[in-house]
Amino acid sequence: MSLGWRQSRERSNAFWLRIIRWIALHLGRPVARLLLWPITLWFWIGGRDSRRASADFLRRALGRPATWRDTFRHHHAFASVLLDRVFLLAGRDDLFTVEVQGAERLDAALEAGRGCLLLGSHLGSFEVLRALGIQWRDLPLKVLMYPQHNATVTRLLEALNPKVAETVIPLGRPDTMLRVHEALQEGAVIGMLGDRIDQQGRWRCCAFLAEPAAFPTGPATLALALKVPLILFWGLYLGGNRYRIVFEPLYDGEAVPRAQREARIAELTCRYAARLDYHARRHPYNWFNFYDYWQLPLADDPADTDAGAAGAGRRQR
Repeated sequence: MSLGWRQSRERSNAFWLRIIRWIALHLGRPVARLLLWPITLWFWIGGRDSRRASADFLRRALGRPATWRDTFRHHHAFASVLLDRVFLLAGRDDLFTVEVQGAERLDAALEAGRGCLLLGSHLGSFEVLRALGIQWRDLPLKVLMYPQHNATVTRLLEALNPKVAETVIPLGRPDTMLRVHEALQEGAVIGMLGDRIDQQGRWRCCAFLAEPAAFPTGPATLALALKVPLILFWGLYLGGNRYRIVFEPLYDGEAVPRAQREARIAELTCRYAARLDYHARRHPYNWFNFYDYWQLPLADDPADTDAGAAGAGRRQR
């Protein structure tokens, strides 16, 4: 996986985002969803790079060449999930049917009072958990993220629900890990995304859709260092107004001897990649990484690759 997500330009326009937000909140979801068709068409026509990335991913996930209808459907699914964030953050969860699987794993971690790490991805919607967690279950959720990425969208949506801003722990700041540690001591859930690497972060090369891709080792490293459970989360968009939230255990927080930590981190990172592979094949139009995901970074540190799992990967062009 390349760093393409960091270089990708925010194509949203603040004026039009405010318009669609007003339409959504004042005219309702049916009207707003009708407007998604021309909006999606505009982004699809003007997004040559995103169309190419969509076709490349869908070819792998579907096992056949992707048609223009496939890539348009892919973009429309992304627009639908983005629109639904407006309603979810505005407290309109009554508009959606959300089924939850594996919630007992999260409840067990919370009942133990030790906190846990919740590892998601750009497959589906992390917002469906964040919004419902705030309004529905009073979930003590904090989210690790780069707030400056897609800042226009973030600011407009946070204006709908100021509580969202309070849940964010910004990445890349001197006090980031201190705030994470304090939140876990208070029994909080720390949500993060595990499918994009950072410029200075360590990574492992794992198989994803039958080809090597780079995955960050930070989530597994943090879980082992703090000895807290690591639970996978998938917020899958099923079409229409339906979502499915799935929780899966990855690491239970047991102590790992120092000599075994690197191997354990590698194992957990590639197990995450395997589960991402599983869900991406079954819900391919939920994939919202619109760039060359298999373009590996230049660094070739043996400590940061997993040749046994993925083999020799492509070099960055």
